[in-house]
Amino acid sequence: MLLLIIRHGESEADILKVHEGRADFSLTARGHKQALEMASYVKEHYAITKLYSSTLKRAKQTARYLSDLFNIGIEFEEDLMEFNNGLLAGLSFEEAKEKYPLIKNLPIDQAVYGQESKLEFRNRADRVLKKIISEGKEDDTIAIVSHGGMINQLYRSFLKLPVQEDAFFITGDTGIHVWKIGVGINYIIKSNISEHIIGI
Repeated sequence: MLLLIIRHGESEADILKVHEGRADFSLTARGHKQALEMASYVKEHYAITKLYSSTLKRAKQTARYLSDLFNIGIEFEEDLMEFNNGLLAGLSFEEAKEKYPLIKNLPIDQAVYGQESKLEFRNRADRVLKKIISEGKEDDTIAIVSHGGMINQLYRSFLKLPVQEDAFFITGDTGIHVWKIGVGINYIIKSNISEHIIGI
């Protein structure tokens, strides 16, 4: 089984310089172009048999390009949504910093400002990854469209890293990560493929 983990394209929040998270912004014109180029790249290199997406607009809009090219439906999963950043959603970085300052060394099972905890975030990733894999077949190629923060949690789940692990996996706009589910072992084949948006 192959998994293609894909981040959405550029969103309006990227231009506005605000905290996104659960703020439900759409793709920009550039983001739509990135998503189209990503889908074309995937079509050229892989044969997707199943497609999952976060329920947030920027992910749904990105996933639709894959759905149209491969003529397959999208299975929407709320657990693939970005980190629930609570009261910070949609605020400028400056306003959020003033109103809701960072609290260092917060225990992983605790949260502030209406957010979810690190533990809850990781548990969502564990749950949705397990569900998607269990619903797939050995010869499936499954695309998952999500968000930068959730992709990091999916990596940690896939690699069975501790919840408190601070490792960060870079993924740019419409970055593609290729994983393989083997017999008793998981493989990272490629990480953050982004050649399809060079020059966009």
